[in-house]
Amino acid sequence: MSRRFRATAFALAALLAAVLAAAIADGYGDSVVRGYGMLRPVAVAIHPLRRGEAIDPARAKTALETRRVPVRFVPLGALRSPAEAVGLEPTAVVPPGAYLLASQLRPPGPEEKQLGLAAGRRPVSITVGGATALAAGDDTGSGTVVDVVVTTEPSVGGHGRTFVAAAGVPLLALAPAADGLEETATATLALTRREALRLIAAQSFARQLTLLPGG
Repeated sequence: MSRRFRATAFALAALLAAVLAAAIADGYGDSVVRGYGMLRPVAVAIHPLRRGEAIDPARAKTALETRRVPVRFVPLGALRSPAEAVGLEPTAVVPPGAYLLASQLRPPGPEEKQLGLAAGRRPVSITVGGATALAAGDDTGSGTVVDVVVTTEPSVGGHGRTFVAAAGVPLLALAPAADGLEETATATLALTRREALRLIAAQSFARQLTLLPGG
């Protein structure tokens, strides 16, 4: 067998492997769409983003990436691409693996005034529903204590689950959500690290996060 023949055979084998891999990938993508619905791009942090550190083009390229996720799993206000975050700064720490939300970002500005947070708590902004009652009662600032309730997506042939993910946490601010939907709001809460990670994770799988006046 000549060298030229072996080289041609190897090239054809590599091409066939590439075609098979592409076919498998396409088939997997189709199965995901059939099982979970249409996909949409979302910006995801692959490295932590610090609070108050402006995101420049270089940082957006190295710390963020675009992934395609079933629409039903995408939280409200999720950015579609890292480019949308350029020129803004996080209002709280964004850990690796978290979706980047519009409510987590703001234009760079003067350092915020001290909020009088208890030791071990940090301000974290999340998108919530059912905040109408709080707003009507003027519970929109520091001093209010709330429970954060998570409602999950219903399972196939079953029901969703509702549970308190964070109880008795201070509400620092409540404002209309950046996505403009009337039924949602951006809540800034004083959370421990454990509470913050739990709620950030919940935003990726839950149908809704709701605030209830705490006791």
